[in-house]
Amino acid sequence: MKIWQEFKQFAIKGNAIDMAVAIIIGTAFNKIITSLVNDIIMPPIGVILGGVDFKNLEIVLKKAAVSPTGETLSAVTLRYGQFVNTLIDFFIVAFTMFVVIKIMNKVLSSRQPGLPKS
Repeated sequence: MKIWQEFKQFAIKGNAIDMAVAIIIGTAFNKIITSLVNDIIMPPIGVILGGVDFKNLEIVLKKAAVSPTGETLSAVTLRYGQFVNTLIDFFIVAFTMFVVIKIMNKVLSSRQPGLPKS
């Protein structure tokens, strides 16, 4: 439970340097994490849900229509499948950065006094 509390503190109250490092590294890992979620994690969930492509799950609030002037009006939808994918992306990146910063802080704090810092 201690790790969960530290993760919450990091995600909500992290200091500026920790957050800057997390953003830079998180951006670098973004494509990898997105592929992990879209190509590895979500397909089995889609199979469990009956063979549906999870990122296309949505609730249609208003169907597409044609206006009196002949314009096609797009449908209004809540894309909850894509939202869930994005949440999973965020939590994987945030947790990864938490672990990286935690390891980095442990390494930096375990240095013996008197050794040159590099």
